[in-house]
Amino acid sequence: MAKQVVTRTYTASIRNQSRVQDDLDALGFAASKLWNVGRWTCSRIWDKIDHIPNHDELTAYLKNHERYDDLHSQSSQRVLQELAEAFNGWYGKRRNGDMRANPPGYRKHGDEHPRSTVTFKAAGFKLDTKYNRVRLSKGSNLKKYWSDFTLCEYQTRPDVDLSAVESVQQVRAGWTGDGWELHFVCKVEIDVSEAPGKKTVGVDLGITNFAALAYEGGHAELYPLNCLKEDDYYFSKRIAECDDSNSEQAARLNQTKSARRAHYFHTLSKHIVQRCVDDDVGTIMIGDLSGIREDEENSESKDWGKHGNLDLHSWAFDRFTDLLTYKAEMEGISVEEVSEEETSKSCSCCGRTSDANRVERGLYVCDNCGTVANADVNGAENIRKKVPPSLASDRGDRSNGWLAQPSTFLFDKETGVFAPQERVSS
Repeated sequence: MAKQVVTRTYTASIRNQSRVQDDLDALGFAASKLWNVGRWTCSRIWDKIDHIPNHDELTAYLKNHERYDDLHSQSSQRVLQELAEAFNGWYGKRRNGDMRANPPGYRKHGDEHPRSTVTFKAAGFKLDTKYNRVRLSKGSNLKKYWSDFTLCEYQTRPDVDLSAVESVQQVRAGWTGDGWELHFVCKVEIDVSEAPGKKTVGVDLGITNFAALAYEGGHAELYPLNCLKEDDYYFSKRIAECDDSNSEQAARLNQTKSARRAHYFHTLSKHIVQRCVDDDVGTIMIGDLSGIREDEENSESKDWGKHGNLDLHSWAFDRFTDLLTYKAEMEGISVEEVSEEETSKSCSCCGRTSDANRVERGLYVCDNCGTVANADVNGAENIRKKVPPSLASDRGDRSNGWLAQPSTFLFDKETGVFAPQERVSS
């Protein structure tokens, strides 16, 4: 077993809820009010000079605003950072053709401000693990006297000991609908297994097959998106039938949809890691999709077609990569992100690059060596080949018939796991 430091988030209940709820309510309301001030500021600047301010610009504009001092300075900075990130996400969707996307709105429930999550960074909290207490700082506007703070008594799961972690980096106070809870973001040293082997696998993420895998040794797997697309269609239709998109029924439908998607990503990442363990894989090479939305040559948005542009923002590629990395590291498997440049156009057998070789979405035919391959598997194999080959197992003279005949795994809703296509009932 080896040691490795990773980031983990632990949830804790608040034992003295009745004593601190008023203080936490005030902080949550203050975060909402600051968000709304920032949202109004963004709108005003946008209207005047057609520019959406980034996080640093927003902080510079508002650090002297009275609402900024309702929270600790680091907590206020985090609220404005979240707002800037929300605008960036919306703007990216609109640039890629999703005209249904709306800019981030104001945080209000009728005439009231809701309770927003409040983040406390290193200077904004003090942890006492001996007595299971954490001291949360208030902004100067919410203090009755200089040393005023909120003291929460917390309770974590029995298997979580905050005194044993490397460090606690952040504390977040979040409203659950029934009360407040705390989230501790920690650096933790864990035991990880030795790598199962030295083989590699390439992973190509996409909007038709969510993942295509090409294994060193000569076999491939596809994981289509049928299940998630069915859920998207079903829940979008149900939500559209609601009288109000902000209604409780619509909110429940969105929560259910989000929970099912999270389960899908957790199950898929766990399944892939187990497949890698079984196949003695020590390194997972995954395509870096950071540039998928923009053409690097002219900085213009790439056009993936009407439905492709919408799907591109529906699937949480970054979230899946994080989950895959988290689960892989527990098994001693490293995950490396590599550029996807030319991987969809190049032949994984001879290296010939041509746009014409991808004759349709699912088929790749090389006009040089005659290789016929599933297009996504061909891309995954090119990603895998971006690491030096293992001379012990990757001999390079193997048959390439497997490129055209990958195994297909589907999510079985009855069992909640992935299984070969022939075993999953339609």
